[in-house]
Amino acid sequence: MSHPQNRLDHPDAAAVFNKDEARVDWHDETLWFVRAKRDKAAGQIPEWESLREAASQIKNHVLSNMHDLLVEFETKAVQNGITVHWAANAAEHNAIILSILQLTNTRQMVKSKSMLTEECGLNEYLVEHGIEVIDSDLGERIVQMRGEKPSHIVLPAIHLKKSDVGDTFHKHLGTTAGATDPQYLTEAARQHLRETFLTRKVALTGVNFAIAETGGFVVCTNEGNADMGVHLADVHIASMGFEKIIPKAEHLGVFLRLLARSATGQPITTFSSHFHKPRKGHGDEADQQIHLIIVDNGRSRQLGRADFRNSLKCIRCAACLNTCPVYRRSGGHSYHSAIAGPIGSILAPNLDMRQNVDLPFASTLCGSCTNVCPVKIDIHEQLYKWRQVLMQEGYGPTTKTVAMKTMAMVLESPRLYRIAGSVGRGVLRFTPALIENGLNPWYTQREMPEAPAKSFREWYVDQPKHE
Repeated sequence: MSHPQNRLDHPDAAAVFNKDEARVDWHDETLWFVRAKRDKAAGQIPEWESLREAASQIKNHVLSNMHDLLVEFETKAVQNGITVHWAANAAEHNAIILSILQLTNTRQMVKSKSMLTEECGLNEYLVEHGIEVIDSDLGERIVQMRGEKPSHIVLPAIHLKKSDVGDTFHKHLGTTAGATDPQYLTEAARQHLRETFLTRKVALTGVNFAIAETGGFVVCTNEGNADMGVHLADVHIASMGFEKIIPKAEHLGVFLRLLARSATGQPITTFSSHFHKPRKGHGDEADQQIHLIIVDNGRSRQLGRADFRNSLKCIRCAACLNTCPVYRRSGGHSYHSAIAGPIGSILAPNLDMRQNVDLPFASTLCGSCTNVCPVKIDIHEQLYKWRQVLMQEGYGPTTKTVAMKTMAMVLESPRLYRIAGSVGRGVLRFTPALIENGLNPWYTQREMPEAPAKSFREWYVDQPKHE
């Protein structure tokens, strides 16, 4: 299996993360704290399961009527004065944004959180073309300063402690060395970003929901950074994966009640900003442009996969990340994809099976992700199905393929099964060093069981028989 140079597969990257046991424990506990807040928030809504079912059914309707809804949305958006672009892939998405910047003679842009732009590699692309990009979400700005990728959908810098942020701000913003007070560090970021908001003429946002009925779209943030960037800019660029569409404005309430509660345990995001028409000046003429880019980038292919199309229902709440025992103890960067965790492990193979063959195996298949998903995506079942597809398509590691075929041969033969069991018990009892060593990946993370003197079958045969 080939992959980009210097990129570790998930097991190896997770092993690196796990070298700092104290940090792993802290990461695990912090995310479980967020998961517990989600449970408490959900428990306070008697109709919670009805909301989940409603959201799931709305999204099912969207997936079955995607073409008509997108055409309706485009028609209404254009009537509202929004310029709509279509991008088949990441390259087209990035090129469209660069062309808008060039037409406006702008070489600087402020950007709020957008997982789609991470997926498309927008920041790196614009920097290569001489464009300065400043991420204005606090977590995104922190990781951008550090030259890192976000490790979480909602909490981009969750892998960092206060001391890490303090060191980063001391290096880039000149804060006091060793400072860790959150209020002090946040104020420093605020002063740093204020100049950015006041001087950038182009602002980019993501899109949480796009309403076919009205041609408008909604951006949800807790910091208000999207609004600060957009309201002071002459050009608003919005990047949207086409699955973000919902049919009617009345459906928005269902998703807004689910989104923040599932993500952080909040009743609602602090800012749910609605954009329908470009801002007008003192007269009737608009003094702002809105460019909306609707992106495919593999989504049509996923929509056509019967077993995986439901993944397009995702509203990017990250509830599945917060509950996943593997994500919590391996860190977001171990997933080497724009979206980490269980949902990312479903989406990434659709983009490139060979490069992401390891990700569907980064799961215990415990089903906790499916249980908390606000739109009822069958996440753990899709992870299992991806494993089957990847192995059948020949993308699995040779060692795993050989091991599975050998195991199948043993399990198909009662005689081989009994012999293998006898040999295994003997090795564990008399020569455990053959198994309990660094060459056995299973042993490096587990304690091997104490071998019984006889198998269950042998024990059963030896039992006294009663007439």
